[in-house]
Amino acid sequence: MREAVVDRAREYNRDVRQILPIAVAALAAACSRDIQNPEAVKRGVLQYLDERKAQTGLDPAQMQIDIGSVSFERNEARAAVIFRPKNEPDPQPLSITYVLDRKGNRWVVRPHAASSGNPHGAELPPGHPGAGGVDGQPLPPGHPAIPEGPRP
Repeated sequence: MREAVVDRAREYNRDVRQILPIAVAALAAACSRDIQNPEAVKRGVLQYLDERKAQTGLDPAQMQIDIGSVSFERNEARAAVIFRPKNEPDPQPLSITYVLDRKGNRWVVRPHAASSGNPHGAELPPGHPGAGGVDGQPLPPGHPAIPEGPRP
């Protein structure tokens, strides 16, 4: 009887030793999902924009946001993000490039250097219209106000 118990214990240990490496490999593969795809980058950009909605005045829900192009290099992604206002008859697209860093299984937008007036982190070009838009035309719905002031 004792020998039967010992034989079963040996078989169990042998089975565990065979199955354990496979289970560990499957678990490791599941935990390190491949996030090098446009959908994962878009989720990171949307989270970034949503977290800064109060600061920027830009409501991502009022915009059609698409990833135009994206490139990956190790733990960094560069994405050209295209913004269009929803419910506009002929919306003019705006493209902004974001750099994202991999943090675990998600992409996080790298913070821009602080700047005055532009929520996307870049200075406005010389002669760029202020909050009144071009030639006094209003900005599209959902566009954040751009403070007036000196420009470089």
